[in-house]
Amino acid sequence: MKTRTILVAILASLQPYAAWASEDEAELAKKLTNPVASLISVPIQANWDFHIGPNDATRFTLNVQPVIPLSLNDETNLIIRTILPVIDAASPAPGIPSASGFGDIVQSFFFSPKAPTSGGWMWGAGPVFLWPTATNDLLGSGKWGAGPTAVLLKQSNGWTYGILANQLLSYASTGGSNRTKVNATFIQPFLSYTTKTYTTFGINTESTYDWEGHQWNVPLNLTVGQLFKIGGQPMQFTLGARYYAENANGGPGWGARAALTFLFPK
Repeated sequence: MKTRTILVAILASLQPYAAWASEDEAELAKKLTNPVASLISVPIQANWDFHIGPNDATRFTLNVQPVIPLSLNDETNLIIRTILPVIDAASPAPGIPSASGFGDIVQSFFFSPKAPTSGGWMWGAGPVFLWPTATNDLLGSGKWGAGPTAVLLKQSNGWTYGILANQLLSYASTGGSNRTKVNATFIQPFLSYTTKTYTTFGINTESTYDWEGHQWNVPLNLTVGQLFKIGGQPMQFTLGARYYAENANGGPGWGARAALTFLFPK
């Protein structure tokens, strides 16, 4: 009886902490699905694309994608989202060599209100830049580029839905005048649902229209992610599959994704 009394007392003392921990993780899971949330995160995303070109080649892309929020004043945040790709691409066709190295960096700056609108919508807008950081001509555009970017989303009862878009136009070249101009529109509608156990199921397309080549690239991504902690460090592990509804001739038919996101809440 004494042991039972002690256990009941211990459990009762832990209840306030358990409630706090649950609320904390619920808030983290919610912020993970919001591209303009005030949360420092470092997603490391591995992508595999298969059946490329006559050689039936595989392309591996490791995207390092730090997200840094900065508070500008009481009403506005600046969210800096960076994508640094590390690529290993097998030869897709005879006469085209394999290539490995860094790709071009894409960096977005979203000025975003800290509070949602009266209707519950969250948004952000600002410039996006293309930095010609590729270490191999086959892995990058050889162009400096810039343009506008914006995101609009809403969250309710575990659901998150919205759209992110940008437009990149090249304005200078590092690889000579023979490199193709960059004129590309990126559109990413997204929908996700997060359960009470912090599992997130998502679907999106990361569609790009190349205005120079008059070609769509439309990968459809299905993902499932789980929030967890190791030694107090919150993380999310995500797995996904990708089907290309449309792409250039010789482009991949399908792919896979795995990602580990490190979270650094304030």
